[in-house]
Amino acid sequence: MVETAALDWNDLRYFLAAVRAKTLSGAARTLGVKHSTIGRRISTLERSLGAPLFVRRHDGLSLTPLGQNVLSRVEEVERAVLGLQALVGSEKKHVRLACPSGFGNFFGGQLQRFHREFPDIELELLSGSHRLDLKKGEAELALRVGPIADEDLIARKIGEIGWSLYASVAYLARHAAPADPCQLAGHEVLAYDRKLAGVPGAQWIEEYGRDATIVLRSGELTDTLAAARSGLGLAVLPCMLAETDPTLKRLTQDVLGQHSLSLIYRRETLLVEPVQKVVEFVISVMRENADLIGGASRTV
Repeated sequence: MVETAALDWNDLRYFLAAVRAKTLSGAARTLGVKHSTIGRRISTLERSLGAPLFVRRHDGLSLTPLGQNVLSRVEEVERAVLGLQALVGSEKKHVRLACPSGFGNFFGGQLQRFHREFPDIELELLSGSHRLDLKKGEAELALRVGPIADEDLIARKIGEIGWSLYASVAYLARHAAPADPCQLAGHEVLAYDRKLAGVPGAQWIEEYGRDATIVLRSGELTDTLAAARSGLGLAVLPCMLAETDPTLKRLTQDVLGQHSLSLIYRRETLLVEPVQKVVEFVISVMRENADLIGGASRTV
């Protein structure tokens, strides 16, 4: 039995070019290589397969029966490669950004500018309290609040989120605003579920709202915001959410708590240019809104 050499998949490109050009010189012009290179690569492929693929004639090349069979399979390989390249190209231009509830408001007004500058990049915002797993490929980028413990991810700190005390006009129609935010006795307050126990709003209410009446506990900031709007109770909220709501009034100039805001990503994702562009865009938007996010925009 004749032992064949290992097949070099790159030789298939030269085979296809020769079939389509019908001459070695035509294939060489198509691929931008020397005539001798085409002949050498085809000979290497034939040795790998252990049989000739072409009949060399004075007027060009013609396929042997084996060559005809090989051609159909190589064309299948070509279609698969082209499909894979198209898939990868599409995935590279589709960038998913996971962010906590409320951050989508900052990007909404800027997305038109981003798409005007980078029309080929599809930016998808995944907003909500559920944390997506970047290491499992659920998103390329994520905005995270608080400390980042995962050493496998790059965490780039881009700001601080400030929290303060707010009440709606409806609530203030029933109760006078507290003179001191640390003295909430006699007030109705909105607290947070255990899964949000680490956020500044939850910590403030647990420490200073002991003598108040807790009328609601929620695990979603958006639900707490809606309850505060309705007048259900006082709430310690992220300034970035509450400051832009005309139904809410800030009750103290103080920032009652802060936690860090970071952009996180897998190290290898920065090899993809569209991801780099989205990183630059996110940092730009967050810096433009740094005062509001940090609580410096005061409406007391």
